[in-house]
Amino acid sequence: MRMAGSVPSIVPQGDEHDVYIVEHHCLEHGQIWGEVNSEASGFEAVVTDLLTGQYTDPIRVVAFNVAAGWCRDASADVAHELRQRCDLQLRDIPFFLQDFVDRYEGRYHDIQLPLPMRLY
Repeated sequence: MRMAGSVPSIVPQGDEHDVYIVEHHCLEHGQIWGEVNSEASGFEAVVTDLLTGQYTDPIRVVAFNVAAGWCRDASADVAHELRQRCDLQLRDIPFFLQDFVDRYEGRYHDIQLPLPMRLY
């Protein structure tokens, strides 16, 4: 029974499933969490949305399942899947996803050398 003035729940009803949401940079609003269609919020939908340019500057992907009581950073899993799909299609990672994929695959870490350096 719903109480007067109560807010509807964002928790999915019925079949519980893993939900994936993307935090990304938006020119107008800064860092935001992308809107998610509750019926298309799984891993496959997020990967497809990223590859088709729905999120052009992703920061991280978070997965959660309210029924199971867990939440985790799924960015590395998504980055690996993006790389794998692009490799299978014999194409480069789209330029707008390159930083995200490199960051979560552990490639191209900047290294700070100790200073001062002495060359003899």
